[in-house]
Amino acid sequence: MIQRFEVGPRLSEMAIHNGVVYLAGQVADEASHDIRGQTRQVLASIDALLAQAGTDKTKILRAEIFLKDLIDFAGMNEAWDEWVVAGHTPPRATVQARLADAEWLVEIVITAAV
Repeated sequence: MIQRFEVGPRLSEMAIHNGVVYLAGQVADEASHDIRGQTRQVLASIDALLAQAGTDKTKILRAEIFLKDLIDFAGMNEAWDEWVVAGHTPPRATVQARLADAEWLVEIVITAAV
């Protein structure tokens, strides 16, 4: 069985299958913030979705981070390091990418265990 959450005409924000949670790419709601602010917003969205699925950030299996510009790598890492739980740091990939909205500085995709 597949459970889908916040289903829209183009995508669902989250799906759960066989005890694994798949999040859609999360982006900032308020794009006027700098990289730290946008990353914090994204991480808060991730926390909320994981809680809705009955899990949390200590159960992240993989994180994929897309940055508009790698110049923001250090600032994104500052927010990430404040958020991630010591001893539960997930495998992670970070790449520079052209994001769908020019105002977005970061997009994060998460896969986690329930």
